[in-house]
Amino acid sequence: MEYRGSCDVVRCRCRCSGVFAVHGEYKVPGGKLVVVDLDVVDGRLSGVRLSGDFFLEPDEALEAINGALTGAPVDADGEELARRVRSGLPEGARLGGFDADAVAVAVRRALSRASDWSDHEWWLVHDGPQTPLMHMALDQVLAEEVGAGRRAPTLRFWEWAAPSVIIGSFQSVRNEVDLEGAQRHGIEVVRRITGGGAMFVEPGNTVTYSLYVPASLVAGMSFGESYAFLDDWVLGVLRELGLNVWYQPLNDIASDAGKIGGAAQKRLASGAVLHHVTMSYSIDADKMGEVLRVGKEKLSDKGVASAKKRVDPLRRQTGLAREVVIDRLIGGFRDRFGLVEGPVTDAERVRAQELIESKFATREWLLRVP
Repeated sequence: MEYRGSCDVVRCRCRCSGVFAVHGEYKVPGGKLVVVDLDVVDGRLSGVRLSGDFFLEPDEALEAINGALTGAPVDADGEELARRVRSGLPEGARLGGFDADAVAVAVRRALSRASDWSDHEWWLVHDGPQTPLMHMALDQVLAEEVGAGRRAPTLRFWEWAAPSVIIGSFQSVRNEVDLEGAQRHGIEVVRRITGGGAMFVEPGNTVTYSLYVPASLVAGMSFGESYAFLDDWVLGVLRELGLNVWYQPLNDIASDAGKIGGAAQKRLASGAVLHHVTMSYSIDADKMGEVLRVGKEKLSDKGVASAKKRVDPLRRQTGLAREVVIDRLIGGFRDRFGLVEGPVTDAERVRAQELIESKFATREWLLRVP
């Protein structure tokens, strides 16, 4: 399949003599859509027009927000924009489904020419089982290809050919992994390019997916805001499966029955964002405890007494087979944004194998933090 790139997503109606108009949208995770149209005149916001499906009382508060933002410099950061909104609100104003920070994000997305999910064609990769090292390499290769414009933004679901412990880019091997326990159970230890904590996986026990997206999709957002934004769709699908779930900053997917999964992210120099999530389906918690070193501070922070209690499998909460859960997630994404098959190409797989040999399989990479 050839990818020709998406159309120009810059929403600029006129640009002459220092005057131009822009449009920005931000769907608040778990909340409402916030839309901002505005003009930029000589480096300042003008003609600000806020809209959306949110709730706002009293009616005059809408024009108050528009007026508060008018005159702000185009280089104002989110904190300054949100402060302007809050200070301009009439006393007793009530905002439902959004807040001042959400308005600030919508403004920054307008000014940075952010794209939206619907501006892109989305490709799906759901290959057969891959080795842990191949998964690490594919994450880097596919993200780089999206950044270079040779691949459409892509959703990839992982299947595992062997058990593994995957540590974050900045984690210490000796602090996170019991290497004797891993060797005893035949579990390979690998290091990924994203930060975050260690993952324990065996074939069939997790649901893991990666998103490879252009930086324009999260333009105008802070690092933390982009986490919740990129996973809002999966929360929606999980709720459709009957789960009461929410996003727990910075990077956890939580439910009223406990933590379900966690996310990690990396911004690449190529202009792409790699965002991936691992959710527990049916973890062997005893084995996990023998290969991962779970410190007392982490357990205390989670408010639990043992590693086993930290695992909350999707199987128990949904009652569905893992394959069905994945099919529902794929279907939910397709219904929201569209999705077509975009398998890994021969050239991408060759590049991934080269990266395995030159980087991911080397002791230098694995032990970059001993």
